[in-house]
Amino acid sequence: MPGKNIINILLIEDEEFDVRRVKNTIKLFEDQIQIADTVSNGDAAIKLLNNNKKKYDLVIMDYQIAGGLRGESLIQQIKAIDHSLQIIVITKMTINISDFNFAKKLMRAGAFWYCTKYPGDIEDYIYQPTDFLMSIFNAYEKCQLEKISYRSNKKLSDSIEDTLTKKRMIGSSNSTIMLKEQIEKYAESDVNILISGPSGTGKELVANNIHFRSNRKFENFVPINCGGIPRDLIESELFGYEKGSFTGALNSKAGLFEIANNGTLFLDEVGELPMSAQVKLLRVIQEGELEKIGRTERINVNVRIIAATNKFLEKEVREGRFREDLYYRLNVVPIYVLPLKQRSEDILPLINHFMSLYSNDMGRTVPALLEDSLTILENYEWPGNVRELKNVVQRLLLNSDDEILPAEVHRAIWNKSNEQKKKFNEDQLINDVETLPLREMEKKFRKKYFRFVRKHSNSDAETARKLGLAPPNYYRMKKELEL
Repeated sequence: MPGKNIINILLIEDEEFDVRRVKNTIKLFEDQIQIADTVSNGDAAIKLLNNNKKKYDLVIMDYQIAGGLRGESLIQQIKAIDHSLQIIVITKMTINISDFNFAKKLMRAGAFWYCTKYPGDIEDYIYQPTDFLMSIFNAYEKCQLEKISYRSNKKLSDSIEDTLTKKRMIGSSNSTIMLKEQIEKYAESDVNILISGPSGTGKELVANNIHFRSNRKFENFVPINCGGIPRDLIESELFGYEKGSFTGALNSKAGLFEIANNGTLFLDEVGELPMSAQVKLLRVIQEGELEKIGRTERINVNVRIIAATNKFLEKEVREGRFREDLYYRLNVVPIYVLPLKQRSEDILPLINHFMSLYSNDMGRTVPALLEDSLTILENYEWPGNVRELKNVVQRLLLNSDDEILPAEVHRAIWNKSNEQKKKFNEDQLINDVETLPLREMEKKFRKKYFRFVRKHSNSDAETARKLGLAPPNYYRMKKELEL
């Protein structure tokens, strides 16, 4: 159905006879179609289009126009100016409307439709006037759809650029520069990637950068912490289940693989996966299909997997805690993120980044970082890596004024006085008790140490991280210690 908007046409034609025929043909729909401008050569058309990019919805052009710019070259230059502009070609080059070779040349150049000028003795209308008019309305609709698609894609692209700006890799060390190069390179492919490195180094940040630079950037990036989900729930989280498949399954649930279909699934702390889930994960990677709990038919999925671990997975394989075949499926491309203490050149750029970020959030000016204060920060070991540095910067901003003094840095790093540190020592652990069997003494030590670390942590999750335990193992040991 013809729309209500006026379709504005640029007519490129050097013969008055054919200009008249085109105008007579569209006159039947003059309330909806108008010739906005007419030019007689390609150069004039290009100049007009460059100066009035949003004026026209459609171009109707003679194939053999006057001047040097004509045919496919003119079509290509018009599309380069505005790809949404649709082009209808009228020509004497062929009398056969089903000349497929000629049609193929025009379509490859970017034309929407073409019609022949023959027979030339029809003075009032373009040959096949009904088809000609329908092609104008269809071309207009395609033009509008392409404009909408362009705007949508631009919004998505802008959103992705914003995401990449917020999640950009900060640092100037050789290892960070190499890491950025790896991200750019590996983003171009769909291979599975295994990111290794200590906790807090930014493995998820690397995964985000790979995804949002890849061909899957418009699809979902789905992260899951394999160590943060109870073992009896991990399979239903990854693969989903059908309604009624077990007691309590009141509704169907889409697994994370389904949600990430055509996108990227980020498996953080993949070394914590139980063996049963490892078997199913291997099948999904190998076959591209998953078995949903309570469903007999398999579901096809197309997911790129980026896994991360702070463990030495080769050792886990040797000791039978991780499947060898799964390890090689995940470790197609390995990336190792160095601890912060091994890339000290990144410390100052990271401090400046976080100070600027959090100062802006607090609505205050960025305080000056004294040279002695910076020396302390650069010489610190950073066992918590970038995550710890981020927390230290926040403490410094909360407790500093216009300058960050060395004493404030010491307080922010250690977060406790020397007297507090001295309280936790061998004498306190043994406490002059009678000699106990080793197993009982180990339990007594673990219990006191668990309490001590929990007291100086903000949450169980942070406690588990400080102890170097996966959350499920941490909760199990707490239960064994009757805490």
